[in-house]
Amino acid sequence: QVQLVESGGGLVQAGGSLSLSCVASGDIWNIDRTGWYRQAPGKERELVASITSGGRITYADFVKGRFTISRANARKTLLEMNSLISEDTAVYYCGADLTGHPRYWGQGTQVTVSS
Repeated sequence: QVQLVESGGGLVQAGGSLSLSCVASGDIWNIDRTGWYRQAPGKERELVASITSGGRITYADFVKGRFTISRANARKTLLEMNSLISEDTAVYYCGADLTGHPRYWGQGTQVTVSS
């Protein structure tokens, strides 16, 4: 099993920046992919960015050039968010994929961008 804890959310003005952190514990060496997802009120949860154990990175089109996902170490995955817009307001979740297991989720962290 894997446990995930997100931190770093908050309130920021449009055009500002925030950094999110996801710390994993448990069976971290079998994580195939770690992703950041977000869910705005009344909307489906959607992928923001992901990084595989081999370092392959994927971004949603709506964050390309503004957000950067990286791995600080084996346990910590970061999401650097720049040029934030009001549409980025959502709860941001960290998700971890392990072969043969449903996706593990963190508890989420709120990001609010004021215009």
